[in-house]
Amino acid sequence: MKHIIVLAIFIPLFFTACRSKREIPMSQEILYQKPTPKKLEKFQTVMHQVALSTKENESYNRMALDTPEKKSWFKNLMYSLWDRQITRHKFVAEGLNKYPMHKYEFVFVANGFQRF
Repeated sequence: MKHIIVLAIFIPLFFTACRSKREIPMSQEILYQKPTPKKLEKFQTVMHQVALSTKENESYNRMALDTPEKKSWFKNLMYSLWDRQITRHKFVAEGLNKYPMHKYEFVFVANGFQRF
């Protein structure tokens, strides 16, 4: 009986201690790494191609990026995806935090970066 009680106490502690990753809440901001001039030039070329592809898609609805802060946020988010600082899933999730009605658009942009 004592063994069962001891196991009941130590097994949950064991699994807690073995946890290797700390989960980061989705609402926490991403710390973007700024691009080098060479990377920025390559990124802007690809970003332009993705932007052109959105204009050709009738289902794509533009997001209201009507302030410099919103434009900068979106550009940083796209750069971090292009530079593989974040995954496609994280890109879409971060986008939906600010623009919950634009899942199609974030998925479209994420897919666009894979094509170019």
